[in-house]
Amino acid sequence: MLSVNTNQGAMVALQTLNKTNSDLAKTQNAISTGLKVASAKDNGAIWAIANKMTSDVGAYDRVRESTDRAASILDTGIAAGESIMELLNEMKGKALAASQAGLSASAQAALAADFAQLRDQVTSIVANASFDGANMIGGTPNNAVALGDSAGGNTITVNGASLALGGATVTVTATSVVDSATNAATALGLVNASITNLGTQLATWGAGAKRLEVHKTFIGKLQDALNNGIGSIADADLSKESAKLQALQTKQQLGVQALSIANTSSQSALSLFR
Repeated sequence: MLSVNTNQGAMVALQTLNKTNSDLAKTQNAISTGLKVASAKDNGAIWAIANKMTSDVGAYDRVRESTDRAASILDTGIAAGESIMELLNEMKGKALAASQAGLSASAQAALAADFAQLRDQVTSIVANASFDGANMIGGTPNNAVALGDSAGGNTITVNGASLALGGATVTVTATSVVDSATNAATALGLVNASITNLGTQLATWGAGAKRLEVHKTFIGKLQDALNNGIGSIADADLSKESAKLQALQTKQQLGVQALSIANTSSQSALSLFR
């Protein structure tokens, strides 16, 4: 049937051309953004999954920052503890020397003065061993706390311990002296106990530092895995998109020609009235 009111060929050609133009726009968008799923309109389910994974990657950045902060607090505590251990080792030597009977008064006084300076330095170290306002070795010690996951549902905690004089770890008191052989013997016992206690505490903190390091490494690997997953479901394959672009551009040109031919078909009706 030949009609000037209805041109079925033109309608079909136009529908085909519109579909080609839509596919071409989608391909061009994939090439320009590098994403085959750039918005919820492209694929709602995949976009939602990729968006959730992207959110988790960002959250794990905060977990890494939290781990870095906790590690820095702990490193500060360990460094201070090691410095105190060095002081205790020197104090042990002073107390041992001062515990000998028959020392001259001047020698005893010199050892006592040295011991007192070393003892008081412990207090100075404890007071200054802070990072970002947290002190793991103060009289009321803070803990080193890191986020454990992106949801904030659990944490990794390394407990602080007071290294102040006269505490459970450093049993040497602020009044410990070596001004006599008897007092020196007492101080020596406290120093030895302190060295043992502090060694145990430093070993515990060392294990905690290793755990934080392992956790940070794991978070980095987890982020890499999530990024790879996002890429696999949302990134465009540019080699395929390039080939598709060439094909669609050719198809578009052919569609325009087909529509042009279809639009001229109705003119053949004029030949019936010549």
